[in-house]
Amino acid sequence: MSDYILSCCSTADVTEGFLDERDIKYVFFNYELDGTSCKDDFGKTHSPSDLFSQMLGGAEVRTSQVSAGDYMAFWRPFVEEGKPVLHVTLSSGISGTYNSACTARDELLKEFPDAKIIVVDSLAASAGYGLLMDRLAELRDAGMGIDELAAWAEEHKLEVQHWFFSSDLTFFIRGGRISKAAGFFGGMLKICPVMDVEPDGSLAVCEKIRTKKKAQKRVVKIMHQLAQGGDDYSDKVFISNSACLDDAKVVSNMIESEFPQLDGKVHHFDIGATIGCHTGPGTVATFFWGEKRQTNHEK
Repeated sequence: MSDYILSCCSTADVTEGFLDERDIKYVFFNYELDGTSCKDDFGKTHSPSDLFSQMLGGAEVRTSQVSAGDYMAFWRPFVEEGKPVLHVTLSSGISGTYNSACTARDELLKEFPDAKIIVVDSLAASAGYGLLMDRLAELRDAGMGIDELAAWAEEHKLEVQHWFFSSDLTFFIRGGRISKAAGFFGGMLKICPVMDVEPDGSLAVCEKIRTKKKAQKRVVKIMHQLAQGGDDYSDKVFISNSACLDDAKVVSNMIESEFPQLDGKVHHFDIGATIGCHTGPGTVATFFWGEKRQTNHEK
């Protein structure tokens, strides 16, 4: 049992069981579905299929980050027990939650000046964020102290590669990430944009590829190019999907076939409500340890 708390947000898009098994504490993000407040609680309030069905039916969705007050309430019991806390947040490139966490830390330290709360911006999202948390839990269990672990996270977090594509541009258009005109012609031409998470933690379109089949192959080719060890990559791969598991399995089958040294089978997860409210259905995201991220988006 560690002498400090390792925690994250539910937007790591793994499962409660995954986090519980690794003794990683977590705080829930929030969203609204047709004006009703909900918790991004690993699909307990709304399963992915239910959420996407309502979205496709015209339901209005809005997401909201973890507030400073939520963080304070989440950490207070640990601080009162005298436990140091290392919290890793969802990327500041897509959410303001890192700033909220820093505000909460500063407020709690006024009340508990001897407490220790370290906040790290993951610059990661969805199960890429989950992949980072998995490694941090392993290092903690191997005996790494809180300061060393925080420093390791800062040094290595950009090695988590995020590559994803979508076969349904509806909600990318609705959220303004793709223009209506580009979305219309993209749909006609069966364009599947291949996207990544940039070094600043933001999302970017890297390539526009015709047909889902070609996009699936492209993501695997990128992994050959960027994975640590190349074709001999021997670490974990996480894949998340939004109501398109069959599409995700096509990618994982290729990866398992083409990377014989892989650490076990590819791990599949659902894209959670917070990220899913922005992607909608039809998105497959692949995460692995690779070279430090560089800017890849189209100019």
